[in-house]
Amino acid sequence: MGRPKEFDERAAIGRAMEAFWERGYEGTSTQALCEATGLGRSSIYNTFTSKHELFVRALDHYAERGQRDRAELLESCETGIECFRALFAYTIDDDIQGRRGCLVVNTVAEFGDRDPEISARIDADTRRHVSLLTACAAEGQRDGTIDTAHRPGDIAEFAHSTVTGLRLMSRRGAERAAMEAVAELALTAIAAR
Repeated sequence: MGRPKEFDERAAIGRAMEAFWERGYEGTSTQALCEATGLGRSSIYNTFTSKHELFVRALDHYAERGQRDRAELLESCETGIECFRALFAYTIDDDIQGRRGCLVVNTVAEFGDRDPEISARIDADTRRHVSLLTACAAEGQRDGTIDTAHRPGDIAEFAHSTVTGLRLMSRRGAERAAMEAVAELALTAIAAR
């Protein structure tokens, strides 16, 4: 009979996520993961099989949390343009606080497209995010707050790229005012005229 696990696997994944988010994949050693999770090396490898697998699980955890948070934020808005204004403001506030950027964006910067498993997860997260934003753009076109000159999907891709750019601005230490100016330009570009 195997010994039962004496730890909360989801909590360990969350703590590993924090370590990877802070240091990146390559910069996070197995020892750093042991310290972050409170687990021994054997527990990490017995449970997650490898550092890579733990990273994939941490990335999934981050993406699920982000998707849930974005959905809640966007559902609370009354108009399409308010959705984009709220998203950009949330992104700026979130990034100014920690200056860690977004784990997904950081992972794209670190891995590029060299790891098919990670690329597939990044693509899936992007599709979910763009789908939410497409719905906001379509709603905004219906309620008259978003310009109808472009397809909702194109507006969503533009907004997603703006969020990514804001996250990168934060990582390089941009001031809040500069980030807010970019967000305002993006809002002006998609707002109904």
